[in-house]
Amino acid sequence: MSGKRASDSWRDDRAWQAGILIGSALGAAATLVGRQMERRARQGLVDWATVERLAIGRLGSAPGALSAEELRASEPEYAAAMDRIVPALSEALGTELPGVVERSGVVDRAGWVRANTASFASLIGKLEHDLLDQVVPAGGGFTVAAMALANRWITTRQLGVLLGFMGQRVLGQYDLALLSAEAAPGRLLFVEENIRQTARALGVPLASFRTWIALHETTHAFEFEAHPWLRPYLASRLERQLTLFGRDVRGMGQEAMKGLGRALRGEGGGEHWMERLMTDEQKALFRETQAVMSLLEGFSDYVMDEVGQGLVPDVETIRAKFDERRTRRTPFERAMLRLTGMDLKLDQYKKGELFVRAVADARGPEALRRLWAGPESLPRDGEIEAPDRWIARVLDGVSTETASTKPPASPLLADPADRPAQ
Repeated sequence: MSGKRASDSWRDDRAWQAGILIGSALGAAATLVGRQMERRARQGLVDWATVERLAIGRLGSAPGALSAEELRASEPEYAAAMDRIVPALSEALGTELPGVVERSGVVDRAGWVRANTASFASLIGKLEHDLLDQVVPAGGGFTVAAMALANRWITTRQLGVLLGFMGQRVLGQYDLALLSAEAAPGRLLFVEENIRQTARALGVPLASFRTWIALHETTHAFEFEAHPWLRPYLASRLERQLTLFGRDVRGMGQEAMKGLGRALRGEGGGEHWMERLMTDEQKALFRETQAVMSLLEGFSDYVMDEVGQGLVPDVETIRAKFDERRTRRTPFERAMLRLTGMDLKLDQYKKGELFVRAVADARGPEALRRLWAGPESLPRDGEIEAPDRWIARVLDGVSTETASTKPPASPLLADPADRPAQ
């Protein structure tokens, strides 16, 4: 009997030992897997190669695809347009624009996606390290790493959808990496597939439409390249915004999802859904930047009308049809525009042009020159909607000592009565 109990005890001991060994092995395996997943999770917040692949894949069914040969064949048309635009714009705005023609290119939709995927990756890379430290802290374990990988999977696909959506709508772009370390000069991109499709949809001549779009984007080049202070000014605000955003993102997930839901439904009152995720300092920076962006877009639209009279046949017809197109959106398009923040850009066009035209009408060409005098002359939050406030602050407070430093008049920035007949 005692022998049987000893045998049972021996078997129980062996079972315990086996259990401990198996448990230790499983624990070690789980730890190893957790560390491997943690390393994978810390490779980045977004899989940019997959973003690019997904976005380009969505563009495959878009109408009007062009071959590489067709894209190259259109390059002389843009070169001819730029040969007319640059001298006219330089004369009208009183400054030279060297190098812009050499830094322009015709791309298809996929080319635009590739350029912007690289820009977004560079931008996110500025705050990625700090965010990863929060999202995937060292030793966070299997569950934390798994959640981070799941979030990366979702974010990657969301960005692929958004870039695919935007890639079918963007016509041209002054491509400027504000935070690039080497401060590379901007370049003009013309998305020929979208330009052709839009000209066809509007029923306007393709050559005229190309010139009109090129004039808008070249004006953006003027804004930055003729005023070297503007790029570091915007870059400093963007960098500050990213720094503030990167400090603590752990509690934003639920609020972000609520904000996205309200955006898709068109709700939100006076604030954009993005603002509801921001601190007071972030909101101030965001609104300040939005005022500057409204000036940039509005000034370009203003110049398109003023200089375009002598460059673009039927410019008024093109403008009227294009503005009408901006207002015609399907429910899906409106939701996507709110989701991506592109609704803000459309608002910038409208508010910015009204502001620039009001300033020009009220105080003439000198007021337009003052817009670009320096950071202190930029419109602030609330002034885009109320040009009189900008006039009172910037123009009525200017001392007479600055009069001798004013730039010479030019056709666009001259009194309307002095302009040559178009």
